[in-house]
Amino acid sequence: MPDVAAPTSRCTVWWAAPVDPGSAPRLVGLLDEHERGRLARFRRPADRGRYLAAHALARLVLAPLAGSAADALAFDRTCRCGAPHGKPVLPGGPGFSLSHAGDLVGVAVRPDGPVGLDVEQLRDIADLDALAAHVRSPAERSRPGLDPAGFFRTWTRKEALVKATGDGLSAAMTAITLAPDRPAVERWTGPAAPSGPMWLHDLSPAADHPAAVAGPGERAPEIVEADGDAVLRA
Repeated sequence: MPDVAAPTSRCTVWWAAPVDPGSAPRLVGLLDEHERGRLARFRRPADRGRYLAAHALARLVLAPLAGSAADALAFDRTCRCGAPHGKPVLPGGPGFSLSHAGDLVGVAVRPDGPVGLDVEQLRDIADLDALAAHVRSPAERSRPGLDPAGFFRTWTRKEALVKATGDGLSAAMTAITLAPDRPAVERWTGPAAPSGPMWLHDLSPAADHPAAVAGPGERAPEIVEADGDAVLRA
């Protein structure tokens, strides 16, 4: 099995393809009762494949860092409302984030702090301006030009940021203004705004699949991309 441990100065992003649950009983066996229940409720095979790959991969790469067997990891999914449907957290373990799009799943792991990861599949959008109005801040809407590639790059950056703060899509993306010429936060307003700076880093794991990873701090750690398929096969 590949060495999945990462030094604390790194953020490692593992990329893998979806896995058919029917062909991978070993990976299904790594999941806990909650995860197996979620897996069974997906109707589309593509959704089941992405869910299994992402959650099995997360367990396999987190286990060595947590000093535990992959199938023994116990996640806390308590939402801010108190229900068990929030972002999974590994108590006492490293920060991590899951994302998937198309035929790609990703798991980001940062041993020394929170992290957010997002990947999207570039595609045509029937009403790009209407959707962009829910994503771009007033300052960003005043900038000229918007195409699908630019929109999805903006989306991945902002979703990575709100995942890193723990708010996810409950936070207003329009409160975030990104720098026009680089992956950086120019301004963040509103109650969900973090108290300190956030780093942001662009990734391109596959053709037409923009991605971004983010976390709290002045500067990004070393970002390393790794082969998640090899981990799932081992």
